[in-house]
Amino acid sequence: MTGNTGNTGNTGNTGNTGNTGNSGFVGSDGWFIPDRVDLPFVTRLDSNGNELGTLRRTQPAVFGDRQWAANWYAWRVLHQMVANVPGWAATINGDATFTQIRTDLVANYNTQINNLVLAARDERPDAMGLILAQDGEFFTDFLAVLTIRPGTHPKTFRVLHIASLIGSFAALYFKGLYDLPRPSQRCPALLPPIPVPGHSTWPSGHATQAHLMKYAMYRIFAATTMPAADQDVLKADVKALAKMIARNREIAGLHYPKDSDGGKRLAQLLSTSILTAAQVPLFDGANGAIALAKDEWT
Repeated sequence: MTGNTGNTGNTGNTGNTGNTGNSGFVGSDGWFIPDRVDLPFVTRLDSNGNELGTLRRTQPAVFGDRQWAANWYAWRVLHQMVANVPGWAATINGDATFTQIRTDLVANYNTQINNLVLAARDERPDAMGLILAQDGEFFTDFLAVLTIRPGTHPKTFRVLHIASLIGSFAALYFKGLYDLPRPSQRCPALLPPIPVPGHSTWPSGHATQAHLMKYAMYRIFAATTMPAADQDVLKADVKALAKMIARNREIAGLHYPKDSDGGKRLAQLLSTSILTAAQVPLFDGANGAIALAKDEWT
């Protein structure tokens, strides 16, 4: 974990875009370059007696897409989405299924609270480890299930960051729009074992992000020549993982089941209606993140 300082996406509350390698570096403990204050590296001499500080490369014309770390590249895609799809929120908010999930939540608070009380009693002890781990980040879980690392699949890692950031952004928009109370505000005895995030409950940010990461991986797999049987295995794994991440937030007493349902539907709409080739070319299209990532799976 080298990059928790850049974190804008993965939790839906404090935001984490960098936790498994903010710069895409493969190491686990971070790195730095020691240099002597009295004799910095630039003063050393090459074989011709020239100080290294006098040597210059040909300057590239641009910084270059390849140089963008996954978490910061995700912001570029988000900016494209906001600029190119000005009606994205209205499109999602007009979806009948998305609206009905929220209506069902408001109409059935007590029933869902009862379910959360049972989940806390029967499921929380076994789920506690994952609840604590996934509160901070769950990039690690996706990397583990996919058996990849940022260094082996950097373009796939970039796609996961894009999905995480956009999922968080969209979920927080609707959280602010509807401002629905958290389960523990209605039933304090749920006593979540982790701090309750400082924003409203619906839809679940964790569910939105996890499911959008899942759908992004589906799109990568579909673009490859990977055998269908192999795709089925990986799709089943990431599907189960996304569902588990969302469910653990319910078991913790942080979210209603309808929060998870809303997050899943939001992710589905983002994947199929918003992040399209024509609208967000940095994500899709011939040179988009999806197209570049597929080659890592061939």
